[in-house]
Amino acid sequence: MAAAQVVKSEWTKIRSVQSTVWTLALALVVTVAFGALISLVSKNEFSKMNQGDQLTFDPTAVSFVGIGLGQLALIVFGVLVVSNEYSTGMIRTSLAAVPQRGTFYFSKLAVATALAFVIALLTSFASYFLGQALLGDHRSHIGDPGVLRAVIGAALYMTLIALFSMGAASMLRSPMLSLGILMPFFFLVSNILGSVSATKKYGQYLPDQAGRKITQVVFTNNDASYGPWAGLGIMALWVIAAVIGGYALLKKRDA
Repeated sequence: MAAAQVVKSEWTKIRSVQSTVWTLALALVVTVAFGALISLVSKNEFSKMNQGDQLTFDPTAVSFVGIGLGQLALIVFGVLVVSNEYSTGMIRTSLAAVPQRGTFYFSKLAVATALAFVIALLTSFASYFLGQALLGDHRSHIGDPGVLRAVIGAALYMTLIALFSMGAASMLRSPMLSLGILMPFFFLVSNILGSVSATKKYGQYLPDQAGRKITQVVFTNNDASYGPWAGLGIMALWVIAAVIGGYALLKKRDA
């Protein structure tokens, strides 16, 4: 089967599974809503902050706080896109129709990643503009230095989270096992390792800790030593490793 036909069939698969569509919609709603809530609270509490916190207040990053929750829905999306076929046994039919496993694997990831990027871009711009509207006088503007980079970077970050989940799910195959590892890791483990002083120097190189640096515009002395694009680059290395690992195991193992 030609690559174009494989891409078309993968697009049909994703559209036909309601759970994948709902997870993307949930990612958008949760991210925008939580970011708006934190922006509103920040506006009301700004006058109570000490001078140091006011000077380092980052209105752009505040509007992206919802990504922390919204990324969990993107992880579910990435896992379901890949592992649904394993749990239903459809993977044997798919590989019989497309014996070129590289074409099958990368077509699936390309379609799902493109879809995730479109939703992530909508989510990012909606989070930013709604958050800034709620911040009132404390808002930033899209033309300010570093702001457009942060908005587009937030979309790239969310897309990479979804792609990382696809690679991990390709290695683990089971949706329950994949979600059982990825959800606690990104929701708890990474945050703990990135917050505790004894582990922070290692935690800052985890994919989400490094990648989220792209959403910042204001930096302090306590931030990681690398910049926003370097942080996204570190995250990209994690994603590449997961995608290559998934491909290597798909080629090696039986369906």
